[in-house]
Amino acid sequence: MNRKIGMTVSLVNVAAVAGFACSMLLGTNFGSYLSSIFIALSFVPMICSYAFYAKKEKKLAGIVATGFAVMYATLISLVYFAQMTTVRTGGLTAQAAALLDFQQFGLFFNYDMLGYALMALSTFFVGLTVCVKSKTDKWLKALLLIHGVFFITCFILPMLGLFTPDMAGTEWIGTAVLEFWCIYFIPISILSFLYFSKCENHRREV
Repeated sequence: MNRKIGMTVSLVNVAAVAGFACSMLLGTNFGSYLSSIFIALSFVPMICSYAFYAKKEKKLAGIVATGFAVMYATLISLVYFAQMTTVRTGGLTAQAAALLDFQQFGLFFNYDMLGYALMALSTFFVGLTVCVKSKTDKWLKALLLIHGVFFITCFILPMLGLFTPDMAGTEWIGTAVLEFWCIYFIPISILSFLYFSKCENHRREV
């Protein structure tokens, strides 16, 4: 059962990231928001699976990764669920929209960036738990650790005030960056599936 959970959520994560990529290309905000929620919902149990199979001496890294994953999923779910409900249904004042509407690069946009910064920290720490036994494991570990670099940009850029409503016409830049992220993260989810497929239902202590 434990192994199947890890494998299943990894595949769900692949589908969610692919769905997000397609939604971005099609310009469907609702699809992007919904896919992002499912990325978060599948990411948490995927990280928990890594923590479960981590060696004893790497358990703390797995626990830390799980904590950051939960924080990420909470922020992301709040942000995007608000976009699909409160913001989409309208009726917001201009001041409220400036804070809640993701497209206006306000408070909720900054929360979104913080969420992905926490996701990056989670992947970095979970990368420390990977037990390398094959070439695919080596690639997985490297991709997870390098993904941690996204923490720096996601955490610092909002503080610099670079994202404003005046960015109209440059949306393609954000889309390109997100598509690159999708291309980068899908292999992580696929390799995670392969990693868990080699695990036993008991903890991986070797």
